[in-house]
Amino acid sequence: MRLTRHIKTFRQDRKGSTAVEFALIAGPFFFFLMALVEIAAVFFASTVIENAVLESAREIRTGQVQAGGMDAEGFREAVCLRVEVIADCNRLEFDVRVFEDFDGAVGADPTNDDGELDPDTMGFDPGDAGDIVMVRVFYRWPLLMPNFFASMSNLPNNERLITSATVFRNEPWD
Repeated sequence: MRLTRHIKTFRQDRKGSTAVEFALIAGPFFFFLMALVEIAAVFFASTVIENAVLESAREIRTGQVQAGGMDAEGFREAVCLRVEVIADCNRLEFDVRVFEDFDGAVGADPTNDDGELDPDTMGFDPGDAGDIVMVRVFYRWPLLMPNFFASMSNLPNNERLITSATVFRNEPWD
């Protein structure tokens, strides 16, 4: 009889039910919260890098890079100044090439056989007045929670390759 009374009392007591319910949903809740933060960070970084590419490409298009004698390292610094809010410039690579026409403006694969970003495939040629130029910037974004979001990784070492590119014809600044 006593055991029955304890079971009945236990079933009627609801004081700990909130804690138990929270324990059941806390894991998935925090997982989705961190996923949201991770995705938002990648989208924010993509937007900042896209803006940096457009602004830096404008300097090439208008002849400022060529007139100033800017080399690859100077261009890197110009891009880095625009992304330093979110990015480590050691993780940044860029490729600036001249093409014969817009149809042929196709960039080479920036990764090697191991799937890693290959700086040897990059170059810097801002072209002359009237040339068709493609500017591509690659950033290796380290994932905040790589073990949970491996599907977001498209590089080895649980990194996400963020890419931004633009193709344009240089203005006739001559």
